[in-house]
Amino acid sequence: MARPIVGITTYLEAARWGTWVREAAVSPQAYARAVEKAGGAPVLLPPLSPVSAGDYVRRLDAVILAGGVEVDPALYGEVPAGEQDDDGLGGPQPQRDRFETALAQAAVEAGVPLLAISRGMHVLNVAQGGTLITSLREAVGHDRHETAAHVVTVSVSSRVGKAVGDRAEVTGAHRRAVRRLGTGLIAVAWADDQIVEAVELQGHRFAVGVQWHPERGADNRLFEALVDAARP
Repeated sequence: MARPIVGITTYLEAARWGTWVREAAVSPQAYARAVEKAGGAPVLLPPLSPVSAGDYVRRLDAVILAGGVEVDPALYGEVPAGEQDDDGLGGPQPQRDRFETALAQAAVEAGVPLLAISRGMHVLNVAQGGTLITSLREAVGHDRHETAAHVVTVSVSSRVGKAVGDRAEVTGAHRRAVRRLGTGLIAVAWADDQIVEAVELQGHRFAVGVQWHPERGADNRLFEALVDAARP
């Protein structure tokens, strides 16, 4: 049986090779390894024009919205908090925001399985008309979300719960979070202060967003669930 083709969005960064330094579309290898281990065939998606998003989706069996720099608050009507993202990178990248928002919308419309990770969950929520908390520390009065490892409570009836159980120790520091859920999205995992840690799109074949980075740990079940959903 052919492996499902899984597109992974990429970081837009300056990269060095030899004496050259150029803008490049790059991806942490952990994403591709996790997809391959789950039985999929990973391909990397450079952040090009939003008009290409539909063409990608028509040729892919699944999509992963990867982590990276924070989504531009202007997209959801907020003022930027002036903080870095959870990968320690710089400010907003409008080109990547536009492309990935269009990609998320195209995948949702086409019913293509989608796993949105960290920043990717924010992209999915904004693409569905939701908003984000731009300064989580200020909103909750502590900085525990800025530490890498923490425990989340998961709805056992959700796709995330069926993959990882009702409680999971996860990896992924973050300084922003979901404020208002986008259209059709429901919360399915929470931190101990009730900050949303995972979402799912109702009525979709598989559209899941998680605040953490499952590719960084040993538990590959979310990627397996995505690849299973992508099979004919």
